[in-house]
Amino acid sequence: MAPVLIPPIKIGHIDDVQELTKVRPTTVPERYVRNMAERPTVPTFSSPSQSLDIPVIDLSKLVQGGDDEAARRELMKLAASCEEWGFFQVINHGIDKDLLERIEKVATDFFMLPLEEKQKYPMAPGTIQGYGHAFVFSEDQKLDWCNMLALGVEPHYIRNPKLWPTNPAKFSETLEMYSTKVRKLCQTLLRFIAMTLGLNQDTFNDMFGVSVQAVRMNYYPPCSRPDLVLGLSPHSDGSALTVLQQGLGSSVGLQILKDNTWVPVQPVTNALVINIGDTMEVLTNGKYKSVEHRAVTHKEKDRLSIVTFYAPSYEIELGPLPELVDDNHPCLYRTYYHGEYNRHYVTNKLQGKKKTLEFAKIQTTKISTNLRSHSSVLTTPPIRFLCENMTYW
Repeated sequence: MAPVLIPPIKIGHIDDVQELTKVRPTTVPERYVRNMAERPTVPTFSSPSQSLDIPVIDLSKLVQGGDDEAARRELMKLAASCEEWGFFQVINHGIDKDLLERIEKVATDFFMLPLEEKQKYPMAPGTIQGYGHAFVFSEDQKLDWCNMLALGVEPHYIRNPKLWPTNPAKFSETLEMYSTKVRKLCQTLLRFIAMTLGLNQDTFNDMFGVSVQAVRMNYYPPCSRPDLVLGLSPHSDGSALTVLQQGLGSSVGLQILKDNTWVPVQPVTNALVINIGDTMEVLTNGKYKSVEHRAVTHKEKDRLSIVTFYAPSYEIELGPLPELVDDNHPCLYRTYYHGEYNRHYVTNKLQGKKKTLEFAKIQTTKISTNLRSHSSVLTTPPIRFLCENMTYW
């Protein structure tokens, strides 16, 4: 099958928001001003004790627990977190504080470079690697108040070495070390998530093949009118798991949609935020749902976040696991290649309401439990060709 090429994309002029804050600190260009229905509001609670805090999982209790009662309770908490929230924070995750600080420093140092230096690593329209604005596909599209650097990490064929900064000097070295540790964390979490579903603990890791891993560093400058803009548009992630490191001392910016209310995620010291992606929702036949989330800005404080996306190999065929489909839980999603879904995800703007996941849903009134009958017609080789040659994740 020949690769499907994207026609030239006209995205119009895009201001660099960091530069805007320097030259026009009180001005918000119209392209960043959201429609009334999209503008952020912060939920109010009468006291701190009434605020909603996402669950915190102590990974050390699971890793060292064995048949210990504390480990069983933590596993139950993990199951509830995945099913009821789709988000949790993990502590004692095995990544040294020193490494967390170093990746934060090189990311911050990069964003503080002069614009002409950062523009040596441009994100081309229609792609998602490099420095700039991702998911922009039209001239009239509302933009996020954010600068980002996005890079493919694993497997090596998805990397674009020209987009890996050489300044700061230890950027690549630090990112390699950090990504190795995060990869191990994702594999560990997937083992315990499999156990919460009554599956063999190696189910997901064995299924995923050579997993795809990418990193996106986001910098949100202060905004004089945070009530008019969004740092990042509402969306769910296409990954299996997403790992978020929130910058130390940064403003609170991440919000998740819980019971139709936007809930701010209060950072826990040395914790990493984990969320379930669309891929895991499909594999669990909707039991564990990916959750819509967004980022908001602050009037005076900036914010840094480092996000890792972890997903199956592009060549892997995905669909609800047979163990999670029965007469009481009919099959909700068709079978498809992960590369097919990934291409669909990154060639559409962030839309909120999990619209991208509609791609995988079975749109019939009579839902079949036969997984194979909904298989994609695409064959494996074109999927890798598309991803490798068009720099998708």
